[in-house]
Amino acid sequence: MTHIISVLVENQFGVLAHVSNMFSARGYNIDSLSVGETADPAVSRMTVAVSGDDSVLEQIVRQLNKLVEVIEVIDLTQEDYVERELAMIKIAANVKQRSDVIEISNIFRAKVVDMGADAMIIEVTGTQAKVRAFIDMMRPFGIQELVRTGRIAASRSPKHEA
Repeated sequence: MTHIISVLVENQFGVLAHVSNMFSARGYNIDSLSVGETADPAVSRMTVAVSGDDSVLEQIVRQLNKLVEVIEVIDLTQEDYVERELAMIKIAANVKQRSDVIEISNIFRAKVVDMGADAMIIEVTGTQAKVRAFIDMMRPFGIQELVRTGRIAASRSPKHEA
């Protein structure tokens, strides 16, 4: 099972290295990692996707909490959360193929962000499954370059009963 872990850390030099070293030292593979500053510039949020059973997750959470720079660790998999990923795909597309690429992009609510004489760059945002499906649809056109952000996630606000 893939777990999505949100880790609040002090926004300082070397924290990313400490966290990634903790994973590699214990033989845990990071499926996806995304890091960015929060509303508080002194704090960054790491969103880590890692595969493993509940005992593996428990060990990871315990080890993360031992790191001095870690403020809070949350297993979002146990909560109701929203998840997104961003990808930019450079497609080989001549004038004849552009309308097909644009039509498929519209179905996925993807955007053309750059167009050249023989290639275009498409931006798609959504769940990992949506991004993967869009990439699969673009493969026949010829993917020249593919860049993905990794998964990011945020817990949903609790719903209030009326």
